[in-house]
Amino acid sequence: MSRPVIEVKRLTIPFAGMLLFLSGFNAQATIDGIPGPSFSLTAKADHISTADGGSMLLWGYANGPAGSPVRAQYPGPTLIVSQGAAVTVTLSNNLTVPVSIVFPGQEGVKATCIANCDANGLLTVEALPGGTVSYSFTAAQPGTYLYHSGTQPELQVEMGLVGALIVRPYAGANYAYNDPGTKFDREYLFLLSEMDPRIHQTVEFQGVAALGTTGYLSDYHANYWFINGRTGPDTMDEPGSAMLPAQPYNAFPRMHPGERVLLRVIGAGRDSHPFHTHGNHARVIALDGRLLESAPGAGPDLSREVFTINSIPGETVDAIFEWTGKDLGWDIYGTTVAHTCNGKPITNPQGDPAAASPGYDPVTKEYCPDHGKPFPVTLPETQFLAVGPFYSGSPFMGALGALPPGEGGMNPNGGFPFMWHSHNERELTNYNIFPGGMLTMLIIEPPGVPIP
Repeated sequence: MSRPVIEVKRLTIPFAGMLLFLSGFNAQATIDGIPGPSFSLTAKADHISTADGGSMLLWGYANGPAGSPVRAQYPGPTLIVSQGAAVTVTLSNNLTVPVSIVFPGQEGVKATCIANCDANGLLTVEALPGGTVSYSFTAAQPGTYLYHSGTQPELQVEMGLVGALIVRPYAGANYAYNDPGTKFDREYLFLLSEMDPRIHQTVEFQGVAALGTTGYLSDYHANYWFINGRTGPDTMDEPGSAMLPAQPYNAFPRMHPGERVLLRVIGAGRDSHPFHTHGNHARVIALDGRLLESAPGAGPDLSREVFTINSIPGETVDAIFEWTGKDLGWDIYGTTVAHTCNGKPITNPQGDPAAASPGYDPVTKEYCPDHGKPFPVTLPETQFLAVGPFYSGSPFMGALGALPPGEGGMNPNGGFPFMWHSHNERELTNYNIFPGGMLTMLIIEPPGVPIP
């Protein structure tokens, strides 16, 4: 099989970035964020881009103290700390309205005014324009958490003052919680949110006071949906893309067969979102930073497999996703390629389950009862196929085939791609333009392909 010819000049800039991403450059298999336990954030105004060419005013938390040239970002910096750490978050305010931060799930949060504050805020001490306030707490419980503005949150969370907090357990960086059942090989963040452009346009061109005459905050109507602050397909562009300076986080999971992938899903907006993982169910092991266990030390014995993760506003979900190809009914590496499963070669091209070794191969993770079984469909010749950008030219793991000129190219390693997206069809658009919105892809890469 020959490699497909890729006409890079025909790709959009985000897709060209994906090519580099999939080729191993700037790839991320761990969550982007900043380590603690001390953080300095500044509330600033900026703009974010949407994949349909739109632009919206942003109020975001920037990673830096007052006077720092660092831009605001959406969502705010992902704060990563260790269990038991004494966490301090100092917030400075460059906006023209009071702002603050609250930390749901954290106990004993203490707020201290540094300069120009309002101690009578509804939920916490607020930093007035030009002011600074410090928040401190002990990260007592591991898990995935949300942080957001506690000042007029119906407006300020919508404007972008929201982010993720990850508390790593005593057990170590590859554990979600202090239990062996929560160990993972890779982790990815999926902070889900939405925006109503009318609100942002009113604030930008008429001012915050004008919102009171519109009713938009009560008559809410989102037209953009985001994963980690980006709309599809920008979700799959490389992290830190120069094209998206206020949206540094992407959402492009990759894994090998047999690996355990931790999904940290956060409902960061005001609407619920049915987040669907094609390829397999996900096992929910924790909600709101608390393990689903019947008693302390029992492990996630109350975990459950779900077809779709129903992400509700303010809730965080930790789930484990695995993929092995089990019960597909055909050899994922093909019958014309010499390979073994648990040391046994293909002896019967028609696929004889009795002759196959049971279990999984420790290297390829192939499901051995399917070893040697032929692909159950005869594919049409290439000229009769309409192929997508992620088709490698072959239905088999790690294989590349001939493609029509200018087609394909987004799957240079011959992985298995699965769409991960909202199951609400409207949320797969960017202002009614499909495809977009809350959409990304999972790539299951062949064993041996490096995923940094």
